Amino acid sequence: MLDLRISDVNIVDGTGKPGFHGAVGISDGLISEVGKQVGKAKREIKGAGRLLTPGFVDIHTHYDGQVCWDKQLTPSCWHGVTSIVMGNCGVGFAPLRPGDEDKLVELMESVEDIPGSALHQGLSWNWESYAEYLDAIDTPYVMDIGSQVPHVAMRRYVMADRCYDDATDQDIEQMANLTREALRAGGLGFSTSRFYGHVDKAGNLVPGTRAAAKEMLALGNAFKGLGHGTIEIISDYLENDDELEWIEQIMRDTGRTVTTLASPRAVKIWERASQLEQQGLDLRPQIGARPASILMSLEGTINPLAIYPSYKAIRSLPIEEQVKLLRDPSFRAKLKADTPRHHRNKDARRFTTSFAEMYPLDEAMTYEPTQADSIQGLADTSQRHHLDVLMDVLADRQPILFFFGGYPGDLNQQFSLLNHERSVFGLSDGGAHCGVLCDASVPTYMLSYLTRDRTRGDTMPLEFIVNQMTQSTASVYGLHDRGVITEGYQADLNLIDYDELALEAPEMVFDLPSNGKRLIQRARGYAATISHGKVTFEDGEPTGQMPGRLVRGGRL
Repeated sequence: MLDLRISDVNIVDGTGKPGFHGAVGISDGLISEVGKQVGKAKREIKGAGRLLTPGFVDIHTHYDGQVCWDKQLTPSCWHGVTSIVMGNCGVGFAPLRPGDEDKLVELMESVEDIPGSALHQGLSWNWESYAEYLDAIDTPYVMDIGSQVPHVAMRRYVMADRCYDDATDQDIEQMANLTREALRAGGLGFSTSRFYGHVDKAGNLVPGTRAAAKEMLALGNAFKGLGHGTIEIISDYLENDDELEWIEQIMRDTGRTVTTLASPRAVKIWERASQLEQQGLDLRPQIGARPASILMSLEGTINPLAIYPSYKAIRSLPIEEQVKLLRDPSFRAKLKADTPRHHRNKDARRFTTSFAEMYPLDEAMTYEPTQADSIQGLADTSQRHHLDVLMDVLADRQPILFFFGGYPGDLNQQFSLLNHERSVFGLSDGGAHCGVLCDASVPTYMLSYLTRDRTRGDTMPLEFIVNQMTQSTASVYGLHDRGVITEGYQADLNLIDYDELALEAPEMVFDLPSNGKRLIQRARGYAATISHGKVTFEDGEPTGQMPGRLVRGGRL
């Protein structure tokens, strides 16, 4: 007898093939039957014609600290995610040189906007080596977790305060040996950051940003002969031929998959990925469902009113009192008469002064506004002062969307890259950027908006988008036991009321350790989420089941 039968469902199996109506049987945590009829089971879930997909596999998260205190890994678990990969962008907490806890927290806080107080209180710090870190987090979860070896922490461990400098040959050899040990212990891969936006609290580029090609090649060689492991490279140099040459050399030397973050403006990385595919090499640029963006709000990390002295004087007041003052005509007149104290950083200055690039997040949460929807556009249409419009929006507790790299007026270019034969969906940043975004919700966004609700351009086939979030993402990290609804695969599934699937509005909560804040976003429409054949969520509520585990590379 089966453990679980899910009947009368429309199955989109994760392969990209057309959906079909049928039933699924589960035994011992695996899918054992798929067809029009399956055997009897101890428990049956009647699907009533709802959508059944594989559980979503999110390969770009930063739950490296959160796994220590949150075994549900919210908010990803609310959006159908059943497997995550963390340790992205080169940052993490192992290996740990004793006494360097503050240094690693500061780097994570600066790069990923995770409250340092939460990390200090929430982490046990009962490890030194990467293998000991894996042992410490090898506990039950609602989903499976996998970890990558972070270059920043590795450099800090080996080089101490020299970690910002060029590595010596001895440093490089030690880092390569430790990386190999970490991969043998179960690391799913290795990640590094060569991105100039990643700086520490003192404004220094994070360790490894300028690492020489010989260092990167040596670290790549740590993968030789292991048979598993993916290399993630976050780089500002993907249009640089020298950078692409050593990336390609790592792939030729090791045969391992390399994944990068790529923008719509990049050209060479996509061309190189297609060329290398013809030679049997796997280069997978990551593209997000949304362009790099932030949400600004009264409680957020970035608040566009903070440059005005009148607002700064009330910023410590409770939010309800701030809102009351923002609606007060006399306070508004005072603020509009202020001389703003602009940020020196050009990006921060742009975030707080470019009113034509500030977009109140619409109720449908399309993340695809028109120019008329901007603060300046709304002010022009209503013939009001732009600061009055801004204060109205913030007083209504409506987040303001701002795109880092500019916004061409629609997301056609962004979405078109999902169709590239080498692209992989990534960059949810689950667990990170707590005060400015909540993109862990993008699986729900992709299903509800991109396959169903979009009117500003073409929608995409449901089967294609499900494949992008399941089999495709799982394959990048060698997780070939999941992401497809067929016999023998891990029974990670989502039962979805597709017509009712929707995002709820982002909200700021203070539920991290030490009352740390974070933006979260919930969803409606997930009837059930199943991991290892166990129902972990029903109608959005946790069941208490914790079948997830640490997935160790090379041991599937």
